[in-house]
Amino acid sequence: MRSRTEAARPDAIEPARAETAVAVSVGNKARLDPVIAAAGITEIVDETMANAARVHAVENGKDTADRVLIVTGGAAPLHAARLAEKLGIAQVIVPVGAGVGSAHGFLKAPIAYEVVRSRLVSLARFEPEVVNSLFTAMRSEAEAVVRLGAPRDPVVETRAAFMRYRGQGHEIAVELPRRPLTMEDAGELRRLFEAAYAAIFGRVIPRLEVETLSWTLTLATERPLPAHRDMPADGASPRPEGQRQMFDPGAERMVTADVYTRSTLAVGARVDGPAVIVEDETATVVPPGSVARISAGGHIVMQRRS
Repeated sequence: MRSRTEAARPDAIEPARAETAVAVSVGNKARLDPVIAAAGITEIVDETMANAARVHAVENGKDTADRVLIVTGGAAPLHAARLAEKLGIAQVIVPVGAGVGSAHGFLKAPIAYEVVRSRLVSLARFEPEVVNSLFTAMRSEAEAVVRLGAPRDPVVETRAAFMRYRGQGHEIAVELPRRPLTMEDAGELRRLFEAAYAAIFGRVIPRLEVETLSWTLTLATERPLPAHRDMPADGASPRPEGQRQMFDPGAERMVTADVYTRSTLAVGARVDGPAVIVEDETATVVPPGSVARISAGGHIVMQRRS
């Protein structure tokens, strides 16, 4: 009998048991080969994610094609290529440390604090002194928190209101000017709301009263974006460290994939699919018909050939 520590080690993973679980739970019941059953499970997961992205894009009047997919999370690089294919996206970027992307982003993110206050204010009976008093108190509260981590850093203030037409059940966020408001700003707030409403829903509703339910103020330190770095020229293709069998959902068959360790790939290295690029916390699948390159920043930039 193995200890819990041994069982939790990565090299203690037992593919045979995983295959048996898929066969018993899905394959035998659906009369499918275990490999096809496993591929079916993955395909359902990928299609569910792709459909969620399509719905989100349509609701915002956008198209997923001709965009870049940036993936983070331990499992994301495994699904990224297939998800991009479903969404018509040709380029995928797997950043350095993608498996711990949330933690990495938290450490790199600005120090920020958001304050929210609920106060129903109708633009037909606008009370600027009430709103200004709210923002003054919110700024004081936010600054007291931010200054604990950034005593002297420059900060950026963002104000917003959650607004709706009277009688609606949901509000939309509307960015507000960062200054004291006056009675004349009632018309400006309505203009800002209708611009945001039209961007989401494609229309406005004339002669209907507009009201605000919540007010927010965010205070954050300034963090400049990293400088742009051009993609390096292709270097020599590295020799694979091994090979393994991988199911290609596009061709619906097993293919032989080269295996590489990400930490050994130099800037400019080129990896042609089918391949798997492994690292401690995740693995990136490069399917047939795609090529992966290592950028100047050490990121994997995967491109699907037309």
